[in-house]
Amino acid sequence: TVPSGEPVHKVSIIPRGIAALGYTMQLPVDEKFLSTEAELKDQIAILLGGRVAEEIVFGDISSGAANDLERATEIAHSMITRLGMSKKLGPLTYGKHQELQYLGIQGQEERNFSEATAQTIDEETRQIIEEQHQEVIAILTEKRKVLEALAARLEEKEVISGEEVKEVIETAEIQ
Repeated sequence: TVPSGEPVHKVSIIPRGIAALGYTMQLPVDEKFLSTEAELKDQIAILLGGRVAEEIVFGDISSGAANDLERATEIAHSMITRLGMSKKLGPLTYGKHQELQYLGIQGQEERNFSEATAQTIDEETRQIIEEQHQEVIAILTEKRKVLEALAARLEEKEVISGEEVKEVIETAEIQ
């Protein structure tokens, strides 16, 4: 559990569509228009959870987390380039995004910064992802019993509600 994570509504291991081999659906408690740096980092941590679980349980990783990694990287990159959340680069934006607002499509990014800045953007993005990766490893290693209990319930039922997730967590933490 991360401090600002939204409550889980449903978890499934049933494949859906082309990209999803399973999913965790979260629903916000309150309607939000802004996210803090801590909240964005928590979103990244949540997205890294499945991959880290594979690392811990199987000692190996699969291609199953590809979409989650892409989304986590996009959040971290936006934190650096669009939201001014970089200590090294400061409260500036980098790159101009052409958006076709009426279609809801994001176009090409116009690069208005140097190669050295691009390298720093890459380093800062990687650092955010790696910090959250280490945080998730620590959480899931400490909560290994909970992880295994949730996995067992999902193998049994394939889809569980947020209430069932909460119940499994509470039961596993008592033992």
